[in-house]
Amino acid sequence: MLQVQLPDGSVKDYSKPVRVFDVANDIGPRLAKAALAGVVDGKVVGVDTPLPAEGKVELKLLTKKDAEALGVMRHSCAHIMARAVMRLFPDVQLAFGPTTVDGFYYDFAMSHKLSEEDFPKIEAEMAKIIKQDEAFERIVEPRDRALEVVGDIKQQFKVEHIQTGLGDHPTVSFYRQGEFIDLCRGPHIPTAGAIGAFKLMSVAGAYWKGDAANQQLQRLYGTAWFSKEDLDAYLQKMEESKRRDHRVLGKQLDLFSINPLVGGGLILWHPRGAIIRGELEQFVKTELQKRGYEPVYTPNIGKVDLYKISGHYPYYADAQFPTIKMKDHPESLAKAKAGGQPDEEEYLLKPMNCPHHIMIYKSRPRSYRDLPVRLAEFGTVYRFEQSGELNGMTRVRGFTQDDAHLFCTEDQVADEFRGCLEMTQFILETLGLTDYRVRLSFRDPKSDKYVGKPEVWDRAERELEQVCRSMNLPHMSIAPGEAAFYGPKADFIVADCIGREWQLGTVQLDYNLPSEQRFGLEYTGADNQAHRPIMIHRAPLGSMERFIGVLIEHFAGAFPLWLAPEQVRIMTVSEKFNDYGRQVERQLREAGLRVTGDFRAEKIGAKVRDAQIRLVPYMLVVGGREMEEGTVSIRDRIEGDVGALPIAGAIAKFQEEIRTKRIRQVAKPMAPAAASGAAEANEY
Repeated sequence: MLQVQLPDGSVKDYSKPVRVFDVANDIGPRLAKAALAGVVDGKVVGVDTPLPAEGKVELKLLTKKDAEALGVMRHSCAHIMARAVMRLFPDVQLAFGPTTVDGFYYDFAMSHKLSEEDFPKIEAEMAKIIKQDEAFERIVEPRDRALEVVGDIKQQFKVEHIQTGLGDHPTVSFYRQGEFIDLCRGPHIPTAGAIGAFKLMSVAGAYWKGDAANQQLQRLYGTAWFSKEDLDAYLQKMEESKRRDHRVLGKQLDLFSINPLVGGGLILWHPRGAIIRGELEQFVKTELQKRGYEPVYTPNIGKVDLYKISGHYPYYADAQFPTIKMKDHPESLAKAKAGGQPDEEEYLLKPMNCPHHIMIYKSRPRSYRDLPVRLAEFGTVYRFEQSGELNGMTRVRGFTQDDAHLFCTEDQVADEFRGCLEMTQFILETLGLTDYRVRLSFRDPKSDKYVGKPEVWDRAERELEQVCRSMNLPHMSIAPGEAAFYGPKADFIVADCIGREWQLGTVQLDYNLPSEQRFGLEYTGADNQAHRPIMIHRAPLGSMERFIGVLIEHFAGAFPLWLAPEQVRIMTVSEKFNDYGRQVERQLREAGLRVTGDFRAEKIGAKVRDAQIRLVPYMLVVGGREMEEGTVSIRDRIEGDVGALPIAGAIAKFQEEIRTKRIRQVAKPMAPAAASGAAEANEY
């Protein structure tokens, strides 16, 4: 007997074999027609999936209203795109075709070089396939027979993948639609007709299995939605994203650059960008001081032994720069002088700040009276990101974290963790980033990538969840398998003003690095015995580079007054008022404002236009009347002309706006086109 529990709590009993579709049909023909997939015990499956013969399962049926169904449909659209490409171009070899956050892609090896000029005919062929509304048929074969299938259709990438990547799978699955058959574990929608609207977006280079040593491929990206309206809204959002691209705005506004001679993923902060970064750093440092943090500085390299103890080496070996080997350290030289073989000391560019902060904690005995110890640093770290993964300021090789590590007693954990979350909330909301959700990243009990005892993990996750629930954090969710290898964490997923999500602030709970197996941290308790402190990692902004890249796009380069590199620009209506203009400029600068003067022999309209292009928050126009009355005419970047004020009045107005860190305007959020869900991994 099988019991199927539905989301409303009702249960259906079956004594015969049933599929997901059969349950939908029992509920009602309309639901059976609308069902695109199902979720069985948390796993997304196709409607043709057989349910167990006995026991109890939880089933949720997915329709166009569900985010998970969108991911399933997009994967089916990737197959349709591949089928269309194979119809149009000879000798196509298929690689992989998974979903992405907003769409899908497929990797091809082919003699024809794809370009945007090919998109209309590919889209037309896809439309023909969708109109035929053929079914996606799942076929399961033993490995030997599967090799024959892919060999017969001459798909060599699939042959290799069955032989290597799927070497331990006794059976593998295919999906067939018409003449097209592809190695795939699914799931897929029942028929192609459920695809409402689609568009090809771009083409890029890729490598087989992501390895630059393998064959180069062509990656064709697309997006798909259940309605034309959703697609149009998404495309509008993409156009707005292009307008806000921090790489373009960073160059236009002279904020930063990346020079190939310096190296990819290494940011050069120009003076205007450095002002924004400096203001943010000072803002955070002021808050740290208020909340009892102590500043520290640590070096940019450390011995490999340090990171071996922490577990970062070799755990993150693929994301670290090669080690630096030194033979001339004193111990090695002394050994060589005595006729021995000199040792090599190995150093590593710092991938994390936490081991260095731990060593500061360990530098002297600690008492329970000293705790909590809160150490904070704007620490620069280095990661060896692949060239294809670099993206302006949001994916770099060298970045500075607003990092801090707290060492506390078990009784202090809840309050300290809550304080870290509250600080992150305060910083985000001060910057106008009020639309966020919190994701609790826990371990996957089935994975062996996590260090520490399961019971320690269970306790850490339980305490983290209790604190977060007590704070009523917005849209909180739990993500198994997303924890750091040494502890669970709370990630702040922030939506910018056009609805794009970014993972920014993070707070992590850590029972492992202080443990005897790692650094063996201790403090002396009130009982005069040694105790183990608990550690919290937190970074409200995350990375200065990434965070400022996000801010550039969120504000479209039009920063609020307190962050703006140039806060005020003085402009004279003619050169005969330049002396008065310089007097105004001097007074504003003495008041602590970032001000420049435009005293060129240009018309005032041209000067205003230049200041608007530079996104200067306020322009002060001075002419004969202003000089006579000791005033300035204020032009607001947002509101236009707002009238005249005495110089002291203008200064007071600006200082108050800066003091309160007022966010006066950002672009209004666009309504989300639809929930952008993705099916779980669906390509072998």
